[in-house]
Amino acid sequence: MINWTHWHNEPYLVGGLIFFGWLYALMSGPLRARFAPDKPHPTRQAVKFYAGILVFYLAVGSPLDQISERFLFSAHMVQHFLLMYAAPVLILLGLPGWMVDSVLRHPALSTAGRIASQPVVCGVVFVVTSSVWHAPLLYEWALHDKVVHVIEHIMFFGAALFYWWSQLSPSAVFPARSYPTQMLFQLCVIIAMTPVYAYITFTTEILYPTYEYAPRIIAGFTATEDQLLAGVIMKIGGMLVALAAIGVSFYRWYQRGDDRHVITPG
Repeated sequence: MINWTHWHNEPYLVGGLIFFGWLYALMSGPLRARFAPDKPHPTRQAVKFYAGILVFYLAVGSPLDQISERFLFSAHMVQHFLLMYAAPVLILLGLPGWMVDSVLRHPALSTAGRIASQPVVCGVVFVVTSSVWHAPLLYEWALHDKVVHVIEHIMFFGAALFYWWSQLSPSAVFPARSYPTQMLFQLCVIIAMTPVYAYITFTTEILYPTYEYAPRIIAGFTATEDQLLAGVIMKIGGMLVALAAIGVSFYRWYQRGDDRHVITPG
């Protein structure tokens, strides 16, 4: 059954998160004088960045990971929700523009970055990555092979960074898109994700044998109900996040237009 005291402490996971946390502290501290001597320490952004690191660890390092792999498909959807929505949003909000651009201004990244930051590319990367990994063969493979599962999660997180870049980019080199473009982008992603939402939610068969034969840790909660709940989490959760993002873009667009009509004295 579930071991609630088991937290992952593998070196590649804990060490990797510590490395990125250390790198952020180095860039925002001692190296800030080199890259942005006129900028203060990004304290508020640092809180968001490290909160994103913490959410990432809670998603893949806490007992939620065990429940997701062995017992509940719906728990796995919650895990993916944290990896694709909560963690990347916090991390992008936590990155100062000067820190990102100190890397992106490298000539070798100019062409690749310009192509990769196009909304169409970002949307395709997110939709294809999310959809393909939910194919039963690949999904089951990830559940039974730890290395493949790690690759899957890294790809989900990476694709989510593409997804959010058009709206939350801190970079002046490859900036966020206009507010109308952001809203259209979110709407298109919702539409493009509809087939995989429907596939999981409305199918009458159990898609993944692992969850069909898993011990029922919640009395009376069947594999069919678990799969339905997973589809609802993926569909409704994703739609609510996208609608919230559209709302934020619309509000900021309205504010910008409203500011243009302000008459200053003099």
